[in-house]
Amino acid sequence: MSSMASKIKAYSVPVFLFSLSVFYQLVVLPRSFPASHYDVLGIKRYSSVEEVKEAYDKMSSTWNSEAGIPATSDFIKIQYAYELLTNPLWKRDYDIFGIDEQAHIMDKINLQYAGESISGIELPLLEATTFDLGFHTFNEFTSQEFAPMFDSSKPRLVLVYSLGSKRCAQFFSSWIDITGLLDGVAGVGILELGELQLAISLAERKPTGKFFFRNGLPSLVAFPSGCKASACLVRFEGDLSTDAVIDWFATKVLGLPRILYYSKESLGQNFLAKSGPHKVKVIFFSKTGARATPFVRQTAKSYWAYTSFAFVLWREEDFSVWWNAFEVESAPAIVFVKDSGVKPVVVHGMVNNSEFLALVEKNKQQELPQLRSATSMELGCDARGHSRAGNDNISWYCVILAGRLGPELNKMREIMRRIQERLSIDSESSEADEEQPLALTGAFKGKRLTFTWLDGEAQEKYCSYYLHSETSYDTCGPRRDLIDVPKLFIVRYKRNASEDDIKVDTKPKNIFNVFEDEDVDPASQLVARYNGSDEISQIMLWMSEIIRDGETRNLPFYRSKTPALVPEDSEPIWSRGAQSIFSKSIGIKQRIYNNISRIYDYLGDPRIGPILLLGALMSFGTIWLIRSQSTHPTQASQLSQSNVKVSDDSKSVCM
Repeated sequence: MSSMASKIKAYSVPVFLFSLSVFYQLVVLPRSFPASHYDVLGIKRYSSVEEVKEAYDKMSSTWNSEAGIPATSDFIKIQYAYELLTNPLWKRDYDIFGIDEQAHIMDKINLQYAGESISGIELPLLEATTFDLGFHTFNEFTSQEFAPMFDSSKPRLVLVYSLGSKRCAQFFSSWIDITGLLDGVAGVGILELGELQLAISLAERKPTGKFFFRNGLPSLVAFPSGCKASACLVRFEGDLSTDAVIDWFATKVLGLPRILYYSKESLGQNFLAKSGPHKVKVIFFSKTGARATPFVRQTAKSYWAYTSFAFVLWREEDFSVWWNAFEVESAPAIVFVKDSGVKPVVVHGMVNNSEFLALVEKNKQQELPQLRSATSMELGCDARGHSRAGNDNISWYCVILAGRLGPELNKMREIMRRIQERLSIDSESSEADEEQPLALTGAFKGKRLTFTWLDGEAQEKYCSYYLHSETSYDTCGPRRDLIDVPKLFIVRYKRNASEDDIKVDTKPKNIFNVFEDEDVDPASQLVARYNGSDEISQIMLWMSEIIRDGETRNLPFYRSKTPALVPEDSEPIWSRGAQSIFSKSIGIKQRIYNNISRIYDYLGDPRIGPILLLGALMSFGTIWLIRSQSTHPTQASQLSQSNVKVSDDSKSVCM
């Protein structure tokens, strides 16, 4: 018994492989290759339409007698195969790509006509699809037009469809919406299966060489930016709804951020409070709850340094909440929340892409913008940049309010906004107010005067550079006690025109020239600090005197290296591109799904059964050889021992 058990244990691997090969050949493989519609008609695969008709006529001619009448289920299979294979479009899709999207109809008809004779079955079983693109114009790819598509690095979405597909006909209304939503963001186009060479290049391929579309038609294939081959294309495998397709393309292909929805309870705590104090909050009120369009997401990505975006689902019962908070009376609406105490900008109704972009550009800054690394050049408050009035302007001014975030700074920001508003009104009127200083109004109107505020805690070095004094710690750096004193100062920037004229683009002769260039800024700076009251008239008079003095007197150049502004926002991960497409860090669910799909594809490979059988035979032969070699030496040693024993016995007898 022990010998038999050891043999079974030794040969367990080849027995298992042999059993697996038999199971695969008898069970798995037949299910992977079910009987085709050609087999139902008794003809070979890929027979012509004429051969299909001949086979059907031959079979139907025997149905006149009662003995030749087939069972209801058999008749339905025959009739279905005949109707499918005599339709040129259905036959093409079935022969090349295995597409049979109406197969579920057979189960439905079998249930409907169970127990009835074939004469009671209503024919035809299948309804041909009348496919009409209507008045819509689509970018339909052909073999000649497809290759030039890759000349541009613009991402593209391609719809693969068939004129004989009912599902494709139903999806085209959604495709029209998708095309509109991707306008200006990505290129779109459609491809009919009749363009066989292109369709095959976009299809998947089984180990057997069969081309197929995993989820049937319609099939959506995306080419990310820079992708110029089928190896890097991305396939959509989700629900064929406009919202799902747009979210997939925007997130996975374009690498754009998702914009979250907030409720009335979470908007203040999770969005308004957590967004940076320097950012304008853009809130969308939506009736449908649809996710942000790619253009909105692209805008959010482009303006991330200035704005934060959020969505709110509009409910009629929340009307009083949103009216009291933002004066929103209905949806859709867009709200721009700026400085504390400033009335939000509300835009009701639908806006197109260009209108929306213009709104964001107009409202991207707070009424009194913050001086930051991302805005210093744009505001003209940077000695390494140029004036907002243009590169030809020699001198310009920047009024900076520095302080820590808090009520004291907010009070002074309100005063500065009121000054800015008064100057805006005077600069737009034909005649300036007689009481208004002309130098101040002229500089503001000519864009040579900018108002901004500086976070003295976040920008400690920059703040201390301009307010270097014994009391600068009251304004700059971390808060040490309850004292917080916002301070106002004005910087006059002046470009040395003579230096620009003699500047030549030559390499420095020695290393000392390099350090000399890096120790100074291109424009000189003069700083004047304000030590007066909080009265608007006094502040405006002080600014006017500083500007008049700077315009009339030829003050000397004082040049030094200004500390760089510390970036207040880290670069968001979605600004680096669609990493999820090319990186290995894909989700666990997607990884499991991909592995299951690969296993399922290989189950239909007829080579697996013979490979398993070959493995069983090779392992059996190897084990048998090893066991036989280990048995022969044992028998030989036993035989030699017995010969020695006989020899000893014979010697004993002779004695």
